[in-house]
Amino acid sequence: MIKDKVVIITGASSGIGEATARLLASKGAKVVLGARRGEKLKTIVDEIVKDGGQAVYQELDVTQQSHNDAIVDLAKNTFGGVDVIFLNAGLMPNSPLSALRTDDWHQMVDVNIKGVLNGVAAVLPSFMEQKAGHVIATSSIAGLKAYPNGAVYGGTKWFVKDFMEVLRMESAMEGTNIRTATIYPAAISTELLESIGDKTTADSLGKIYDQYGISPARIADVVAFAIDAPEDTTINEFTVGPANQPW
Repeated sequence: MIKDKVVIITGASSGIGEATARLLASKGAKVVLGARRGEKLKTIVDEIVKDGGQAVYQELDVTQQSHNDAIVDLAKNTFGGVDVIFLNAGLMPNSPLSALRTDDWHQMVDVNIKGVLNGVAAVLPSFMEQKAGHVIATSSIAGLKAYPNGAVYGGTKWFVKDFMEVLRMESAMEGTNIRTATIYPAAISTELLESIGDKTTADSLGKIYDQYGISPARIADVVAFAIDAPEDTTINEFTVGPANQPW
């Protein structure tokens, strides 16, 4: 059941995060939005509240543990607890390894891997204490199969796959009842491509997304479906993409 659940969403200022925030709020969830762009978050929250929903926001750099801890505190102080965290922040500045865009490599590791670690570290004590909670993470189809020009991005998304699977197993073994869901999107029309500095890679991926890309609202539907499942049920993985994309 979604109504009255307190849901933290990272990467919430656009794309999948924004679409998910709006959908869950419309279904009665209390959403706590985090991203680096505070003005965009304020606009989204204002619109949710105007439509009768419950939402708050905080500027969030997922690479900083203190920021992750603070957004969990915001959820507790505003709504009395946390039920779900949707770890959605991510970057995809793809390029061939031979281009040696090492700053991009490290940025992807910091956001796509450390951001997940920091978010889980912030929320796990609460989930363990209440013996309930739901961790949802955005991986990628690049976390299931290898793609040229995506070695580092894919590596970060393979990490998410393994990490979330172990989290699920350990929770079951420890009796903490923490549910997990990992989502592997294919071509979803978001701002993800805007971080690609390598022109050849950007042009190539741009054509794919122009041809196949579908709305981030489709991923929001999946997040809602996962949350709405019975509390004794984990739907652990979702591979989602355009019906006409041969990914």
